[in-house]
Amino acid sequence: MTSPGIHRRAGRVDAADNVTPLRELAEAPAFAVFQQMAATPRGLTEAEAAERLHRHGDNVPQALSEDGFFTRLAAALRSPFVALLSVLAAVFVAVGDPRGSTIVVVMVVLAVGLRLWQLTRTVRATRQLRTLTSATATVRRRADELEAPLEREVPVSDLVPGDVVSLRAGDVVAADLRLLSCTDLLVDQSVLSGEALPVRKSASVADGVVTGTGIIDSASLCFAGSAVVAGSATAVVVATGSQTYGGSLARDAARLRPESSFDVGVRTVGWTLIRFMLVLVPIVFAVSGAVSGIWPQAAMFAVAVAVGLTPEMLPVIVTSNLARGAARLARDRVVVSRLNAIQDLGAVEVLCVDKTGTLTEDRVVYANSIDITGRIDHGVAEFAYLASFFADESHDRLDAAMCETLAEHGMPLLAEAAFEKVDEIAFDSARRRASVVVQRQPGEHVLICKGDPDRVLPRCSRVWLEQADAELSDDIRLEADDLVQAYRKQGMRVLAVAVKPGPARLEHCCADDETDLILAGFVGFVDPVRASAAPAVGELADCGVDVKILTGDSAIVARQVAGQVGVHPDRVLVGTQIDRIGEHRLPAVVAGTSVFAELGPGHKVRIVAALRQHGCAVGFLGDGVNDVAALRIADAGIAADTATDAAKDAADVILLDKDLEVVARAVVEGRRTLANTMKYVKITAASNFGNVLSVVAASVFLPFLPMLPVQLMVQNLLYDTAQLALPWDRVDREYLQAPRRWRSGGLVGFMVVFGALSSIFDLATFAMLWWVFGAGQNPAMFHAGWFVEGLLTQLAVVLVLRTKNAPWRGDRPARVVVTVSAAVASIGLVLGFTPLAGLLDMSPLPMAYALWLIAVLAAYGLAAHLAKRWYLRRQRSWL
Repeated sequence: MTSPGIHRRAGRVDAADNVTPLRELAEAPAFAVFQQMAATPRGLTEAEAAERLHRHGDNVPQALSEDGFFTRLAAALRSPFVALLSVLAAVFVAVGDPRGSTIVVVMVVLAVGLRLWQLTRTVRATRQLRTLTSATATVRRRADELEAPLEREVPVSDLVPGDVVSLRAGDVVAADLRLLSCTDLLVDQSVLSGEALPVRKSASVADGVVTGTGIIDSASLCFAGSAVVAGSATAVVVATGSQTYGGSLARDAARLRPESSFDVGVRTVGWTLIRFMLVLVPIVFAVSGAVSGIWPQAAMFAVAVAVGLTPEMLPVIVTSNLARGAARLARDRVVVSRLNAIQDLGAVEVLCVDKTGTLTEDRVVYANSIDITGRIDHGVAEFAYLASFFADESHDRLDAAMCETLAEHGMPLLAEAAFEKVDEIAFDSARRRASVVVQRQPGEHVLICKGDPDRVLPRCSRVWLEQADAELSDDIRLEADDLVQAYRKQGMRVLAVAVKPGPARLEHCCADDETDLILAGFVGFVDPVRASAAPAVGELADCGVDVKILTGDSAIVARQVAGQVGVHPDRVLVGTQIDRIGEHRLPAVVAGTSVFAELGPGHKVRIVAALRQHGCAVGFLGDGVNDVAALRIADAGIAADTATDAAKDAADVILLDKDLEVVARAVVEGRRTLANTMKYVKITAASNFGNVLSVVAASVFLPFLPMLPVQLMVQNLLYDTAQLALPWDRVDREYLQAPRRWRSGGLVGFMVVFGALSSIFDLATFAMLWWVFGAGQNPAMFHAGWFVEGLLTQLAVVLVLRTKNAPWRGDRPARVVVTVSAAVASIGLVLGFTPLAGLLDMSPLPMAYALWLIAVLAAYGLAAHLAKRWYLRRQRSWL
């Protein structure tokens, strides 16, 4: 089969290139299917199976390209900051400065190596989550053409197209299959369709006819990843591995990922800094060369400016923050498979979640049984239990819930002792009901029918009312319908239970006997809402995240659950309504809607895409193959570790506990990570710009460069080393209460305001060094003096500007930040007294200079705090 494309219509996402072959196989008779697959009902020979396995490959999902080493290396290199540093290293080589080029190369290698290491750790953790099982399939194989076929177990990875397999209840379908024969086959294919209830399958050619593009609805096909709930079947394998329908969806969705909010933000900030440099450096070069007439010196001066503007450790700082965020999330049992997704979580404004398993416990629980008047009637539950207990096979989770609950009250012993099964009319999807015939007294049979109220009520002519049967009048029918609707509006599933006593007979019963029934009452079931769901929705709302429910369930159930968890369903938009909304109007419609019901996979993709088009950063929580495309196009795709492998491969974040409270904590952690990253970006950019202004201003008066490029590089390196502690810093609480993105807006203004402020104190230091300490005739002392003052003021201003509050109020800096800053400041102070001073063209400073450093640090800290208050009065946000 050819590689499929994504086809969207009527709310479905179909692998278009796979639809036509599957449609033909679904509608073809068995003989034509065997011809097309070059197979026979006797199965393949071992030689044929081996040749096909070599040709088609193992029946396993295609490995993700993201897992490869070179792919991870490319991802680590793909950064505008790494590109900027690489260009700077080339410039150092061109001007003959090996020390500078070596330092820059070390920075690049360190940044790329750290990111590659973290990505590798993430890939390993994700691989460990994939369940390793020794699953097998029952297949017909022959040693040669003449030998009779035998059914035997083979690993599912050895299945090949043309194999004839057997299915039984409890089997997981390991490949795409065309049914040849089946008996009462029910299949749960929710991982593909999102439909909660199992569907009936048939080998009939007439039942296999596919309408529209909904190939998943074909009754004669079973798809890889679905599970057999009841019945048995024989089928032929038509596709394996990545060529299955589900594999095609996953493979195509892998190509859908657009830029996330993090990608856009980093690119914007990176290019803002690069454009700033590209404008300023040529101007400095031209002016310096024109004034001095010494163009080599002007070139060195321009390089010094470029170095001064470059945040050399930015890639390392960003990756360190992300790695720290990943470590904190790991303690909350969250595995981050795409490192950048941590900050995408912090940007999330809308979180789209499924109802089942996320807001609810994904299990059916028996609630109660009532008569036609709505009063509790345990007799109705006993009849329903007998219908489930004596059925040959349990057809769905409602039967299991009924048996589990009433088994605690001794019903199995009572049923076996008092009743004897006589006959059964099996459930089928057309009738949507099932019946058993039991005997309690000799000569009397009782038919017990249970099923969809819409299908059982029309078969009833009488009703149990006040312990006697009465005529089921039109008024009572209306009351019964109202009662069923009232239960459904509470989010409950309802079964109608009816009985038909009569004399014993020898003939088998059939569907025609399900007439003139006596309505006993109704049985209700619920999927309990998680106790943590409502608090988690409230916590997300407090964080500025709007929760939207996307479910394949009915609108009534979706509305009820939404109300219970605190999502206000002003209206519920269903899949058929979404189909009628144009692409231009859809973004505004979905942005104003909180609950979406009766959705197919394609609807989820359209909703997520429309929300992003509306300008929202979107998180999507899904777990099935049908969710893969939506997981890919969301800013942050989230899956639980119980999700399908395809969903986990597509997700950016994997939850070991499927709980919205964990997601809320992850969102806050993403914002904390972004806050500490933006502290470095803005403060460092402003400090570096101040250094450049100081260099440019001093060059007008000084006969030498106030600081050499390599000195600026070492100063930046020491400062950046101290900032490696920022991932451990505390963050203002108010910052964590709203979605946050990487934004370049305000970056230039911040740089200009606080860069100019630092430059004022630099120029004052120049004056002190020149006129007070006599460094005008000693460039090495001048370099050392500005080196120390520049480093200390940069370290100090971080403690002032890291929060919009006063440094002595609110969330104070983490101890590790203060400790590391003090250690780096100490290194800067003693550097001029070490052997490295000669290599850096610096000399020791007089002890009296320490008094100036104390004064300038105090004055600069106070001035930065006052400038911050002025800046905040004119800007909406801080970092």
